[in-house]
Amino acid sequence: MRRIFVGLLMVAIGLRGIGQEWDKVKVEEGYISGGVSAKGDVHFFKGIPFAAPPVGALRWRAPEPAAHWDGVRACVQFGPSPMQDKPTPFAMWTEEYLIPSTPVGEDCLYLNVWTVARTARERRPVLVYIYGGAFGSGGGNVPIYDGETIAGKGVVFVTINYRVGIFGFLSLPELSRESGHQASGNYGLMDQIAALKWIKKNIAAFGGDPDNVTIAGQSAGSGSVNCLVASPLAKKLFEKAIGESGAEFSRENPSLAAAETDGQKLAQSLGAGTLDALRALPAETLLKAGQWSWQPVIDGYVLPKPVADIFIAKEENTVALLTGWNEDEGFLFGPGKSAVAYQQDIAKQFGADSDAVLRFYPADNDSVATESQVKLSRDMIFGRQNYAWARIASAQGQKVFVYRFVRKPPTAPGKMKWGAFHTAEVPYAYDNLQFVKRPWEPVDYHLADMMSSYWVNFAKAGDPNGVGLPRWEPFSGESGKIMIFDKQPAMKVLPDKAALEYLYNKMIKN
Repeated sequence: MRRIFVGLLMVAIGLRGIGQEWDKVKVEEGYISGGVSAKGDVHFFKGIPFAAPPVGALRWRAPEPAAHWDGVRACVQFGPSPMQDKPTPFAMWTEEYLIPSTPVGEDCLYLNVWTVARTARERRPVLVYIYGGAFGSGGGNVPIYDGETIAGKGVVFVTINYRVGIFGFLSLPELSRESGHQASGNYGLMDQIAALKWIKKNIAAFGGDPDNVTIAGQSAGSGSVNCLVASPLAKKLFEKAIGESGAEFSRENPSLAAAETDGQKLAQSLGAGTLDALRALPAETLLKAGQWSWQPVIDGYVLPKPVADIFIAKEENTVALLTGWNEDEGFLFGPGKSAVAYQQDIAKQFGADSDAVLRFYPADNDSVATESQVKLSRDMIFGRQNYAWARIASAQGQKVFVYRFVRKPPTAPGKMKWGAFHTAEVPYAYDNLQFVKRPWEPVDYHLADMMSSYWVNFAKAGDPNGVGLPRWEPFSGESGKIMIFDKQPAMKVLPDKAALEYLYNKMIKN
């Protein structure tokens, strides 16, 4: 009995020590406290400032260090989302895919950490998620990005905020001159880099390994990951990358000169003749004025040249890569054009190459033409981009794993069926189906468990394979074999490899 008592006492002391380990955590700026999941196995820390609020004189400047504080800062609630329009569900994106309506503001540079580590000495792999939103919306507090479940699989999971829209990507000659680097326009990317630097310095305090960091993102988040892999400013901040439905290989990003010209026109429309005047304008005024498509700028600093050119020159940061896209994420709202109208559009867009494009995306009749329009939209926006990333990285000898998500999430009766839509894979990959209001079937939970296990395994060792999972073979341009995520994951030859190879060659050689 005495042995049993002593044993129970030691267990109790050990458990008490585990709890005390997270009573307060020392980061560079001071002490913080967090919370614990209902099951008691995952500790979380939300709303940790990783940079100073980019407001007032710091609007449109590179992020500066966060201020130090005294005492213990409670980090149990998300910080504000970046300044953006009010989140409104539309099409397939219900509220679970969007930020909460409040709080939102310019003071937004916060990150969130979930850890299952019992002590700060465990050095678990770190998975950092970067949100999408067309570089104009989004935040690290979206329900489908919640980190509790995936942290429970053994990683330290982090979501970060970065500035979006006019606040994250405005260029002006005056901003370039004052920067010290003759560059402006990539403040959102600089926020991401600042967050990664903070993680490098502080993540060990949460049981994370600063030398085993994976960056991941979807849509514009994937484009961000692609830019970070290309940027010399992000060197040695991560070892692996996950890119879901997005990259920046098309060379459509504006030059610094073009972006500065657009910025000047916007400033003139606001009647602001100086930077001080612009910085004095209310955020709401700027938000209303900046209602256009924003994206990273080839500024000569964060991005020295177009991403495709950086990769072709083998100047990117060398990382293992997991990337792919979804079956039904082509954007075709409303009815498709007739076969004749579609052929005319192809002729205008592709000129002498139109016959080749129509071989891969035919127009035999109106029905076939509509299907081709959807597929071409998918492949021009996403497929060719992620395919190019995989092709170039694998040809350079990097370890690459490619997927296509084809599972069509179940839809309630009477609701629109969107298929395997853009963003559909995210709650599967991070095992967060519980946040999405759909009539999930057992096969969906099983697929989410497998996909999230692949993602975690990749974050751990640069290889998604593990016990109980179908074998995922590395990608090569010759075989074209990829992982198809359907009810049961399986390796198959990319069904439209020839079409993507054609688009890839046209994009890269141009």
